[in-house]
Amino acid sequence: MPSILFVTSEAVPFVKTGGLADVSGSLPPALQAAGADVRLLLPAYRSVLAHAGSLERVAELDLPGLTVPAGILATEIPGSGVPVWLLDCPELYDRAGGPYGDGAGVDWPDNALRFATLARAAVALSDGLVAGWRPQLVHCHDWQSGLVPVLLADLPERPATVFTIHNLAYRGLFSRLDFDRLELPEALWSMEGLEFYGDFSFLKGGLLASDWITTVSPTYAREILTPEFGWGLEGVLGSRMENLLGILNGIDTGMWDPATDPLIAENYDAGDLGGKRVNKHALQQRYGLPADAEVPVVGFIGRLVDQKGVDLILDALPALEGEALQLVVLGSGDRKLEQRLLDAAAESPHRIGVEIGYDESLAHLIEAGADLFLMPSRFEPCGLNQMYSQRYGTVPVVHRAGGLADTVVPVERAALERAEATGFVFTPATAQALAVTLRWALLCYRQPRIWERLVQAGMARDFSWARSAEDYLALYERAIAARG
Repeated sequence: MPSILFVTSEAVPFVKTGGLADVSGSLPPALQAAGADVRLLLPAYRSVLAHAGSLERVAELDLPGLTVPAGILATEIPGSGVPVWLLDCPELYDRAGGPYGDGAGVDWPDNALRFATLARAAVALSDGLVAGWRPQLVHCHDWQSGLVPVLLADLPERPATVFTIHNLAYRGLFSRLDFDRLELPEALWSMEGLEFYGDFSFLKGGLLASDWITTVSPTYAREILTPEFGWGLEGVLGSRMENLLGILNGIDTGMWDPATDPLIAENYDAGDLGGKRVNKHALQQRYGLPADAEVPVVGFIGRLVDQKGVDLILDALPALEGEALQLVVLGSGDRKLEQRLLDAAAESPHRIGVEIGYDESLAHLIEAGADLFLMPSRFEPCGLNQMYSQRYGTVPVVHRAGGLADTVVPVERAALERAEATGFVFTPATAQALAVTLRWALLCYRQPRIWERLVQAGMARDFSWARSAEDYLALYERAIAARG
């Protein structure tokens, strides 16, 4: 089995801002379980050090462009034993705030240096820095590791490289001044290199220099070849089509299992859904809504931004005024959208509950207690909540985009008859289309035989990482073989 260096900017349980962390914390253990030798490289942010447990310093680093002390600390992913190497450089990573910005959400001004340093550490590790271990393949994730394949090109007998796009909207754009400060080869400042409309892009480097490019769902792999979803990089991606592949994300089925979940009010499974009704009651109480078992509860968890279609939900509410439903929301983001949601809740406190922020326990309770789950994202590379929802018997309502299209089987006559339909899919991404589809979903909710069929089909789906890990291992073997 191959030896893999997994380079990422976040991973659960150490640090998380989005789905990248879920992938980085779940895929390496699945690969290890399948026999691969996986090591994970992650910056030693302050929050990571707080969650890392015992640490051993295993190497010192002397990297180009870095004038402050740096080294490698060793730990492991709890419960799996997957080795984790933390890039320890207090000057760059030991800060209050998030991995990419301060507490107010403002990007750190030295992010170019912070993640170029991560890339250079990956190169050093690929060259046997720790105990002579050398990976056969380096798997990089999103713009933060986009320079890794670029810099590995200068390494004699370099490992194979795979670069995964989790969200093409984040391209890692920096100025010419940043480019010069990083002491990168001048030849990289060109249209054929990292230059991107007067700036330079870490992400573009990963797309150009890696042996293979993957995205987190097959549909998103096709979408990013178009101007609508390509963010100006569709030409670059089009030139790499033969080495572009969509592999669907999995979910942590140990953490997200209604039969064992310690964060919900009562456990349940597909054979006995009584516990789901208990969770619904607890959810209604948590949000101060009338505890009515007959009224369908619709849930939403996510960033409150236009991409997630939060405005579509708000704009659809007037058309749903006559419907018996309750809406519960958990998330944070755009201040205007936050305020609109809070205003809606204040106007209809018996129908709408909103909590700004993120609470892991409440997220689990929403998945367990809601009847329907909304994901009207304008684009969604993969998405995880629609998979969590199906596992918890909560029927998703999604826009036909990216991984949402790949993971939700639409309610159509043939799919219903085969007991395969798992949710409601709408298009285009408009408030009207969402309202029409949600009314249809509420109609089905009032027909117990149909609803039970949807719930049971969703809970029977296999979204485990084991399936995705097999696909990645097959790609790794192919990429390594091509390197000779």
